[in-house]
Amino acid sequence: MTADDRVVLVTGAARGIGAATVSELLTTGHRVIAVDSCEGSDSGLGYPLATREDLATVAALDPERVEAVEADVRDLEAMRAAVARGVARFGRLDAVVAAAGVIAGGLPLWETSAEDLQVQWEVNALGVWHTATATVPVLLEQPDPSGCRFVAVVSAAGSRGLFHLAAYNATKHAALGIVRGLAADLVGTGVTAVAVSPGSTDTAMLAATADIYGLADPSELAGSQLIKRSIRADEMAATIAFCTSPAGGVLNGSAVAADGGFTG
Repeated sequence: MTADDRVVLVTGAARGIGAATVSELLTTGHRVIAVDSCEGSDSGLGYPLATREDLATVAALDPERVEAVEADVRDLEAMRAAVARGVARFGRLDAVVAAAGVIAGGLPLWETSAEDLQVQWEVNALGVWHTATATVPVLLEQPDPSGCRFVAVVSAAGSRGLFHLAAYNATKHAALGIVRGLAADLVGTGVTAVAVSPGSTDTAMLAATADIYGLADPSELAGSQLIKRSIRADEMAATIAFCTSPAGGVLNGSAVAADGGFTG
């Protein structure tokens, strides 16, 4: 099967790593179901999320090969509907990238609000769970599921603790656990699951993280990375795209540390 035949669903597709992943997949000939909640400034977080206009911009990259769907990963039925809509248009589903994520923090665990914990839990952890629940049965139904892939964008925070980000840490650890459990459940099916853990990547979320720490320049967060610079979203997208490929199956059950050599 060539890339031209493959269909990939991407959540968090309207901006940041998700949008860059859509672009990378289009460049390599894939068709994409681009999903985003498009909440904008209504997110209840300390920074705006992507908007409908952002998702429309992504769809305009190649209208013939992008099906843009407004759906929230916190809503399982909305995710099932998004999958059905994309499969109805393109006829199949070969890979999934669960890239939707949010961040909040700035206080020690015992002072972190229940609201901050809840929104991160619902998007970062349950969002991955819902995306898998909605998509994996479809992957398993493909004529040859051995090339099908589930990829979750986790974080370096999924394997270590970060200062004043205990809730974010908890939800990203949970997301990694979901991927590893999914990989175990998929034994013998041919479908595989992998987590990609980005380091400090030049996105709106990195800017929000800088605000949490009171930093004027988000690139200061890259100081703990051995490459000594922020990672570009297109660099991260290239790694994710490989993980969605048939060759990416060798990474099954692992956490790919795409973090520039994060040492903190």
